[in-house]
Amino acid sequence: MKVLSHRGYWLETAEKNQEVAFQRSFNLGFGTETDLRDCAGRILISHDMPSGHEMSLETFLGLVTDPALPLALNIKADGLVRPVAAAMEQSGHQDWFVFDMSVPDTLAWLRAGVPVFTRLSEYEPTPAMLDRATGVWLDAFEQRWWNRDDISRLLDAGRRVCIVSPELHARPHEEDWEFLLPLAHREGLMICTDLPEQARAFFLEVE
Repeated sequence: MKVLSHRGYWLETAEKNQEVAFQRSFNLGFGTETDLRDCAGRILISHDMPSGHEMSLETFLGLVTDPALPLALNIKADGLVRPVAAAMEQSGHQDWFVFDMSVPDTLAWLRAGVPVFTRLSEYEPTPAMLDRATGVWLDAFEQRWWNRDDISRLLDAGRRVCIVSPELHARPHEEDWEFLLPLAHREGLMICTDLPEQARAFFLEVE
């Protein structure tokens, strides 16, 4: 299982999506999830509406120490396909995908040949365009609703799966991690977490 830090490996809330958190994540060998928005013609790293002073996508990519580390790009605005795809191609990064776009915008990413993860949650029981997606962003907002067979079926069908760890929704993670442990050896499985070092020690990043 590959471990992705959520908005970088932050130790204090103010570090989320900041250089210090990304550097910590990459230096420790973790991929990361982060958020992309646009402002005045630039692509910026920002979960909320940007002011224009946030880190640029190019600066973020310059922090990556290993082009094989997985990058999950949460697309927070429509119309970013061309500049983001161009920046990623120029960076030469080997393992990245986009997710969370609107359905019309998802079509544009797919038509551009970009790796797309579709969403699956208790509120999105039928993933949009699963047949064209590279993988699935598996979320559980209220409680764990999925089972190991659900994940195995997706992996067996050739889809990668990134599981949202429950602490991202302010729930305890221990029970879900124990439940996932028998699948930790499966190729294509990832977890996005605020506790990357704990996750790596627990799952031993078996793949």
